[in-house]
Amino acid sequence: MDAAHAVLAFAVAAGLLTITPGLDTALVLRTAAVEGPRRAMQAAFGIGLGCLAWGAAASVGLGALLAASRIAYDALRLAGALYILWLGGRMVVAAFRPAQAATTAVAPNPATHSWLLRGFLTNILNPKVGVFYVTFLPLFIPAQVSVTAFSMLLTSIHVAEGLGWFWLLTSALRPLAKWMARSSVTRALDGITGSVLLAFGVRLFFERR
Repeated sequence: MDAAHAVLAFAVAAGLLTITPGLDTALVLRTAAVEGPRRAMQAAFGIGLGCLAWGAAASVGLGALLAASRIAYDALRLAGALYILWLGGRMVVAAFRPAQAATTAVAPNPATHSWLLRGFLTNILNPKVGVFYVTFLPLFIPAQVSVTAFSMLLTSIHVAEGLGWFWLLTSALRPLAKWMARSSVTRALDGITGSVLLAFGVRLFFERR
């Protein structure tokens, strides 16, 4: 497989994985629905930065260490699970508060609590992303290329596809902005997304390799 065919094959495979619903999609959709497309794309860019960091780590061998070391994997897994549980818990609590209190609890001043950072932490603290890059990227790296450079190229393609997909999702929600701004809808979305995050966090916390 030459470089051009490898890039094409990866783009198709990564694209299919990108549109598969998961934790990142739930986070971006909730943010778009409750806090608007601007903050949703902040979260999306944070997720993309996390992917780039994992891709760089995998390309230089740090990801392989994570895949091989149970202690390193478990340490990151527990940290990620606790963060996701905290984030999901805040949303669930906000869903049961009065409208004004819920808005304040989940959507603080963006200068002090950036969704860019939330998206990045959600991604970088998930060891499954690191293991994914370690096991998935080598399948599409042809012989006689720079492994590091080609790995970052593939990672960049994955990130670009993710940002494009998230932009489509947030754009699709814009016509529903007035309806989703209702207190009852906002609280319902917080409750649903928070529950998804809590379920994922619990699963990650108790996961065994």
